[in-house]
Amino acid sequence: MILEAGEILVRRGLVNESQLAESRAAMNGGGIIESAIQKGFVREEDALKAVAEEFGLEFIDLREANVDLDLLPTFPQKLIYRHGIFPVHKEGRRIFIATSNPLELYPLDEAAAALHCPVVPLVAEKIEIAKLVKKHLGVGSETVEGLMAARSDEDDDIELLEKFEADGSELSEQAQEASVVRLVNEILVEAIDARSSDVHIESQAAGIVIRYRIDGILQNQPVPPEINRFQAAIISRLKIMAKLNIAEKRLPQDGRIKLRVHGREIDIRVSVIPMIHGESLVMRILDKGAMKFDLRSLGMGEETYRIFSELIRIPHGIILVTGPTGSGKTTTLYSSLLEIRSPENKIITTEDPVEYQLDGINQIQVHPKIGLTFAASLRSILRHDPDIVLVGEIRDAETAENAIQASLTGHTVFSTLHTNDAAGAFTRIVDMGVEPFLVASTVEGIMAQRLVRRLCPECKESYHPTKDELPRDFPWEKLDGKPLFRAQGCRTCRGLGYAGRFGIYELLITNEEVRQLAHDRASSFEIKQLALKHGMLTLRMDAFRKVLEGTTSMDEVLRATKGDTIG
Repeated sequence: MILEAGEILVRRGLVNESQLAESRAAMNGGGIIESAIQKGFVREEDALKAVAEEFGLEFIDLREANVDLDLLPTFPQKLIYRHGIFPVHKEGRRIFIATSNPLELYPLDEAAAALHCPVVPLVAEKIEIAKLVKKHLGVGSETVEGLMAARSDEDDDIELLEKFEADGSELSEQAQEASVVRLVNEILVEAIDARSSDVHIESQAAGIVIRYRIDGILQNQPVPPEINRFQAAIISRLKIMAKLNIAEKRLPQDGRIKLRVHGREIDIRVSVIPMIHGESLVMRILDKGAMKFDLRSLGMGEETYRIFSELIRIPHGIILVTGPTGSGKTTTLYSSLLEIRSPENKIITTEDPVEYQLDGINQIQVHPKIGLTFAASLRSILRHDPDIVLVGEIRDAETAENAIQASLTGHTVFSTLHTNDAAGAFTRIVDMGVEPFLVASTVEGIMAQRLVRRLCPECKESYHPTKDELPRDFPWEKLDGKPLFRAQGCRTCRGLGYAGRFGIYELLITNEEVRQLAHDRASSFEIKQLALKHGMLTLRMDAFRKVLEGTTSMDEVLRATKGDTIG
């Protein structure tokens, strides 16, 4: 098993356990070695030498090295600035590259792909690499023009699908400079290529911070400090693309950008909020070309899929999907609608916002500011003779009552709720002010769900856990001597140990006993206990099943679920 960098420092006596813990607590987007150096616990040279020896790499003192400057013209400058690497010399086809972070494999892979030849890492101090950059590339190259020059031939990768007009102000002119445009394009293209769901551009005291949410986890993206001076221009460029008011910096704003990247249509929802150090911006990326709505491929077990597949074909009633934001509810609902879509039925949805446009399905974008709410649109939908209705979210009593009336008049209604488990949906709707007998008689089934990361098949590591390493509610008897798997990290998964996500599910079918409890205003705990007696698997149970199958890790289960309380 490969040791983590902090463990290497402890094993070699460079830091003690308390210093390691303090360094971990102080980590702020950087690595454990960087944190320990900043705390003064270890010298950078000593730490990097220890890591280099552990991984069989060569440590190089750049103050005495002979650097082949002929490599610079063909080496992409954007990689030098973005990842803090520098080409040193060449032997045969192999190029030796100095890096202060040998555990980060993605920069080396990116360099190898750009140069079309193998690369070999040499471990060097960060400050010495920075001195080389300034000495041989010059101060002028530290502007955005220099940083982004390597990308000037790639601008065709991104195309705006909607025209916008600049207001002619000084800030607007800065935002339209070619260098800023190329930089913003690179941020977007990189995020899309990395399968990010969100891009966070945050204004902080030290400057701009860029983070991508990949497979549900935020990851810091290294940016050269020189970019901080263009912070306002970057934010303004994105606001212009989203058709927002660049002069308004006191109020939150929401907008939308439509792009074509690598031939794929991309929708980006933009939210700008003023913070104490400037405006911060979050972009939700909706990659239409990469999305596949297939109910079978979402991660449901065979029995869960069979029951849910029957449930979505009922002639009337309400089917709810519950979970927090970002748990895959919309994907499950869209996949369900596409599975039951046919020329014989009419499906109408009302959503806020319409995330993906589906062929053969009529979709409505709600506009609360002009009175087109979920409740109002649902009333109008019923005049269009639908068979199946999707309400994006039940947020209030009026929407809930309209959904119930739709189901009572012979329609199948799909919707979402924000509850922690399936049983909590009953009490949530009743708390909105809906009569319990109406809820009990119309809700046919509830699916609660979460998303967990899938272990990278290339590098997942098997191990035999002890009972102390597993949570108390883990079904130890089902392990039966088989190994479990945990994340390790490789070049395929960019060192994360995970590649992609899938769902874990808790499906509660409303039988007569459950209806009676809901009618009697029973607690969600009582409803859950009854459902368990009838064979329902909780989110935690389904997650444990995926761990036993080797598709996810115990760490992911503990991150996404909490222990079951079973009476």
